[in-house]
Amino acid sequence: MSILVQRWNELADVKDELAGRDWFFGTSGNLSIRVSHDPTTFLVTASGKDKRKRTSEDFLLVDANGNPAEETILRPSAETLLHVKVYGKTNAGCSLHVHTIDNNLISELYGDKGEVTFKGQEIIKALGIWEEDAEVSVPIIQNHAHIPTLAETFDEHIQGDQGAVLIRNHGITVWGRNAFEAKKVLEAYEFLFSYHVKLLTLKNQLQIS
Repeated sequence: MSILVQRWNELADVKDELAGRDWFFGTSGNLSIRVSHDPTTFLVTASGKDKRKRTSEDFLLVDANGNPAEETILRPSAETLLHVKVYGKTNAGCSLHVHTIDNNLISELYGDKGEVTFKGQEIIKALGIWEEDAEVSVPIIQNHAHIPTLAETFDEHIQGDQGAVLIRNHGITVWGRNAFEAKKVLEAYEFLFSYHVKLLTLKNQLQIS
């Protein structure tokens, strides 16, 4: 089995799992996985596809600039430039971007601060942080409609082979050394977002009553 087919299947499996969680509202979101380092090539989701379905046109191979590396009628996701930035600055092997209700709520609640911080949650260990009462912060950037501008702003927060950035009222982009790690990072942050939203809601209800 070629490396391209292996990576295709890996990314398709991740897409299936995230679709099962209903994290692809209205064809939103985009996923990618690195195929080669020299030259840089990666598979990325094709634009406008229903990610709840598994087809032979779910992904296309693109080069280091996000342009199709092979002849195809498919168009790369509109936000492919975010993945370009990740693979250009790190050794990450996979990058995932999803729009969920919880990550949108968190980005709006803390958007003016430019970041959101979580502390003391056991799930933080999934991010490779094992200190007692550990703390983790996620930067929140503005949702520029002009994708090159969005990509440049996003680029400022790419540090290391694993990470995450929230785009205000848009979604989260995470990356990791491979598909397993990227999915684990995404799941950990979505857990933190969901927990925090529910906690704030419960506190508000208790205050009202």
